[in-house]
Amino acid sequence: MNTKEMIAAAMFAALTAIFAQISIPLPFSPVPITLQVLAVCLAAAILGSKLGTLSQLLYVAIGAIGLPVFAAGTSGIQAIIGPRGGYIIGFVLGAFVIGKIVERKSPPTLPVTMAAMLAGVIVIYFAGMLQLSVVTGMDLKAAFLAGVAPFVGMDVIKIALGSYVAYSVRNVLIRQNLLTVR
Repeated sequence: MNTKEMIAAAMFAALTAIFAQISIPLPFSPVPITLQVLAVCLAAAILGSKLGTLSQLLYVAIGAIGLPVFAAGTSGIQAIIGPRGGYIIGFVLGAFVIGKIVERKSPPTLPVTMAAMLAGVIVIYFAGMLQLSVVTGMDLKAAFLAGVAPFVGMDVIKIALGSYVAYSVRNVLIRQNLLTVR
């Protein structure tokens, strides 16, 4: 990995941390509305599986050691093992899935980018819903209603906007030889 790639991964980890601070609590859910999912989608769709996943691993690591980078300024292992922690873990998994899908076709088309982001968000939802269910004792239906259903509409908008941005940026970076396609 070269310096340029490390900086790119760090920048997207920072973007995820910044987007986490835009947090709107919901009275009926322990999971707030944030822009983290958009940051994860952008990181993976632009950087690919290796660097996109690395950016999210870095984000999780800096939050785990106590820097207040998770939603609403939370941090630490307790945030990762708590009711919202599945989403945090899901960011890493979702980034990998998104990156792998966009790497299958180079450069990826806009529909491929959208499909990749949708698949990644489903992975994030699944991981989040499972941990929410386990930690709170909710059944899966209740965890879905509290931890997935309220976010679908906003995340569809994030995917639509984010896929266009990522598609455009990734293709420019590839054409300019600023992004190494693997």
